[in-house]
Amino acid sequence: MKPESFFHPDMRPLLEARNGMPPATTPEEMRRAWTLYARALAAPRPPQIATQDRTIPTPGHDVPVRIYHPAEAKGPLPCIVYMHGGGFMLGDLDSSDTSAWGLCEDVRAVVISVDYRLTPEHPYPAAFDDCFGVLRWLSEHAAEIGGDPARLAVSGESAGGNLAAALALAARDRGGPALRACAMVYPCTGEEATLPSYIEYKDGPSLTTPRMVMYTNTYCSGAKYRRDPYASPAYAADFSNLPPTFVHSAECDPIRDDGRMYAAKIAQAGGNVTYREAKRMLHGFLRARLTGAAARAEHEALCAFLRTHLHAG
Repeated sequence: MKPESFFHPDMRPLLEARNGMPPATTPEEMRRAWTLYARALAAPRPPQIATQDRTIPTPGHDVPVRIYHPAEAKGPLPCIVYMHGGGFMLGDLDSSDTSAWGLCEDVRAVVISVDYRLTPEHPYPAAFDDCFGVLRWLSEHAAEIGGDPARLAVSGESAGGNLAAALALAARDRGGPALRACAMVYPCTGEEATLPSYIEYKDGPSLTTPRMVMYTNTYCSGAKYRRDPYASPAYAADFSNLPPTFVHSAECDPIRDDGRMYAAKIAQAGGNVTYREAKRMLHGFLRARLTGAAARAEHEALCAFLRTHLHAG
């Protein structure tokens, strides 16, 4: 593993928060540790962001969400369905709150953060079904929450990046809802753990390769859904006709090459894709946006992409 001095100075808060996490092996222990990690890097929601916690009815399950709205904004706003990270096993509306309100504030959009069902209790397709159900509901009911159904995007981090990619594929394959954009931040897309980044950054210091393999196997029920494109978007048969896509990876991340490969597949299919790599940064770098100028610039690049596609026309 590279020495701590190799990583960008903006990553110091992430490293310190990781060092403060207790040992964890069971899902319950891992969830408690993840909560501590998220709290250490969180910031209070600005008063100009209004929120509402509610459930959204989808086939077979009412999905909890948190809706963020710029309090002073007028007129229907674009909408972003946002999905948190955590390996499909960890995370909730609170652990992702700072990321969600950041998108709301800096994109000037209604953000719907999805509290999708987690593994191991609910393997694939539960999380995907929850998120696609919320997207479909939004396409029909956006006006009820001050949104514009003609300006929809999906975005997510890590496991949430996987879900964002899966939603874009499913929306294309199922005839909608139409998406203006898809933004994937340090996504896991289901590539094999033999790619160079899985070897180079096997031991972290943020995400590790063994932990990522465990998350993937648990989500996909071993080999059962391993190559289902909505569980592992890397295995889609067709990468054409997708919405404009932003793939945002961390250089020092076991799943960096998932992002590189996914962007390349869209490009090779003739799609509109932007790839950006945060140099010397770790998995989870957006959590440092409020303490580091370089991490803030990475957040701004993501928001600029979404603004371009959601506020044009």
